[in-house]
Amino acid sequence: MHFRHLRRDEPEINLIPLIDVLLVILIFLAVTTTYARFAELQINLPEAEGESPKEVPTQINVGVDQQGGYNIAGAPVPAGGVEALVDALKAAAGGQADPVIVIAADAHATHQAVIRVMDAARRAGYPRVTFVTHISPAEQP
Repeated sequence: MHFRHLRRDEPEINLIPLIDVLLVILIFLAVTTTYARFAELQINLPEAEGESPKEVPTQINVGVDQQGGYNIAGAPVPAGGVEALVDALKAAAGGQADPVIVIAADAHATHQAVIRVMDAARRAGYPRVTFVTHISPAEQP
């Protein structure tokens, strides 16, 4: 019997896949890292004293409930569409030329109900519209 000595190759580690994985991790870290921005200049801003506005604009509070009901300045608005809202806004404004319309809509109110109030404010000639929001305790710093 003739026994041949089988030659075995030395096992080697292929480093190319390892380098690819490390590069992907490096790119991921570079993209997702937030960098703190430190001010390069120390600036002391000037102080000024200004007068408070002499005339505070009238605010008209408009409430929109979950079912799409409206409440303008504490009075419920009867159903009647946008024209009823226009009339109620004009009545609540009295003689004010440019009141601020403050919309306090329920979180579950429909988008259409809020848009009706905005459309009524536009038709009444009141372009200044703002919204009331509430910061949840989980989001407070």
